[in-house]
Amino acid sequence: MVNYLLMITAELENLTNLEPQGGYDDPNFTYYFKCKFCGREGTVSMITGRGRPLTHEISQSGNYVPLMLFDCRGYEPVEFAFGSGWKVESIEGTKFDAVDLSGGDFAEYDEKGECPVMISNVRSVFNVVK
Repeated sequence: MVNYLLMITAELENLTNLEPQGGYDDPNFTYYFKCKFCGREGTVSMITGRGRPLTHEISQSGNYVPLMLFDCRGYEPVEFAFGSGWKVESIEGTKFDAVDLSGGDFAEYDEKGECPVMISNVRSVFNVVK
């Protein structure tokens, strides 16, 4: 059994707590798996309790945060595609739901905090965890 830890990072401007809409332990989070060779069969399941949201502090340091852990049998994840269905909040507490990161970025204005907010340079890696 090999487990893969999905690690993410991004540049968060005036934002914190980036995570999937249902949280990082959401079993209903939509995954899209592609097999490089199209003939392989296997299973992938999420192991809960190992992730956390990307905070402003971690983003500023340039470090990655563990988001989700997967038990992969017969598959080896090589790429993660950011799509829709993310949530984040501004430093002032304004919540932004249904954030779409499929284009690689997000920009909005926080009326409460009277400042622009932005997510850019989203990146991910898979680390093997045994």
